[in-house]
Amino acid sequence: MRIRAVTEADLPLLQDIERAAGECFRTVGMAAIADDEPLTLKELDDYRRTGLAWAADEDGAPVAYLIAEPVDGALHIEQVSVHPDWSRRGIGRALIDHAASHATGLAALTLTTFTEVPWNAPYYARLGFAALDEADLTPGLRAIRDREAAHGIDRWPRVCMRRPLPAV
Repeated sequence: MRIRAVTEADLPLLQDIERAAGECFRTVGMAAIADDEPLTLKELDDYRRTGLAWAADEDGAPVAYLIAEPVDGALHIEQVSVHPDWSRRGIGRALIDHAASHATGLAALTLTTFTEVPWNAPYYARLGFAALDEADLTPGLRAIRDREAAHGIDRWPRVCMRRPLPAV
């Protein structure tokens, strides 16, 4: 498994990965999440152009991806998705560790996730992320939570999580 920068040709495949990965939400009563459309090609391309989009690739084709952006002194993981045919192989962890290695000068990784979905908050806790209290949210994280609420995904309990990065 090789982790590499996302290419323009990968973008439609990333949408396919997101759709396939979203299907598992049906099993926990979250069909609306499974039905939600992935980011647009333009949105994905914006991440690609910043250099903060990586794909885990098998034989030249992406099987998972991670996109991120700097938010308030941290690298915020906007999305990490692994195609279900490739899940439970440590690919998500490898992508997160890869992102961490590229977060030069930043203090932490952050993300927002569902608290009651086993492959969300409990998984990230095993990877060293800790839930943030509302009072500890930065302005940027609050803005992200507001966008999520406007999109309707706050119907299910969500949390912001943070994993400190070693000082360099």
